[in-house]
Amino acid sequence: MPSKRRSSPTAKRRAHSPSEPAGMRSYCGLPVMPQRQFSPDVDPNRLSLILVSNSKWVNGTVLHYWFFPGPQAEKKVVRDAFRIWKNLGVGLEFQEVTTRDEAEVRIGFVRGDGAWSYVGRDVLGIGRDQRTMNFGWDLTHPGEIDTALHEIGHTLGFPHEHQNPNAGIVWDEEAVYAALAQPPNSWSREKTFHNIIRKIPPDTVQGSNWDPDSVMHYPFGSGLIKAPPAYQSGINPAGGLSARDKQWIKTFYPPLTKSDYTDLPVMKTVSLNIQPAGQMNFLIKPPATRKYQMGTFGTSDTVIALFEDVNGNPRFMAADDDGGEGRNARVSAKLFTGRKYILRVRLYYKDRAGETAVMLW
Repeated sequence: MPSKRRSSPTAKRRAHSPSEPAGMRSYCGLPVMPQRQFSPDVDPNRLSLILVSNSKWVNGTVLHYWFFPGPQAEKKVVRDAFRIWKNLGVGLEFQEVTTRDEAEVRIGFVRGDGAWSYVGRDVLGIGRDQRTMNFGWDLTHPGEIDTALHEIGHTLGFPHEHQNPNAGIVWDEEAVYAALAQPPNSWSREKTFHNIIRKIPPDTVQGSNWDPDSVMHYPFGSGLIKAPPAYQSGINPAGGLSARDKQWIKTFYPPLTKSDYTDLPVMKTVSLNIQPAGQMNFLIKPPATRKYQMGTFGTSDTVIALFEDVNGNPRFMAADDDGGEGRNARVSAKLFTGRKYILRVRLYYKDRAGETAVMLW
């Protein structure tokens, strides 16, 4: 499932002219993952609300990243890219760790294997000895920090923007297949379809507009696009994070303050007074050391995640996702008195006619 891209959709957008043949560029090829399956009787509106947040992390998550052996100068570029995302004021934290067992995000530098990343929470299903992200060429070249920004964007849960169905792009499909079959990509038709021609489901798209300047967008030379007419000569995004990139990362991961946390006492329900894609954060201070249950009630779809607060650093313990299922999310864990815990609940969908709540017991 590794994939190739020698320059990110943004990395070479300054170095290449719009008229340069697409076959001269290398592109990010996302690993193919099984699609989440839902019962056919799930209401389409409910399903659309699940899908738009399906790959996203619960806000406040600390993503721990670890590097396989690689050039120190290139590791610095990746660290700088994490810092750029964080400096937008997002609620996520990024922390480099020294062992792979601590890391959700494991970054390799395997030459010839291109640049790629799994998308969002898909990284949790990848074995601890495997990469979840790779950079296959020299990131110290001018503009290549955009390659790192792009791949981290995938890890944060964002897809390729040029596959946005709202873009209205009509491809010259055979020209695209022919261009990507050439070096340096040498892609099969299946890989080209998955990463370029395929439209992502409308329900997974953030907002209703297409952003050709997104860091998640490929550049394209002339001769590949039939419509819109303005892009027949190619698309060359501006570089860096676009205004819309900055808007959407903070929509899903807004900054968190002390006022965003609510105490969750034992045996007391707390209403989830949030809208779909919203989140509530609960502080748990166990009165006794024992096994506890925690979960949601009511007609809703949620993902819940439990963390232990270790000196201000939330360490993941357990999670459950009941999206599209006929049950409520539940987590069971032994909690210790004198320690602090955080339960985060992101809402996909709730029945307006019913009461949706969370409880610890």
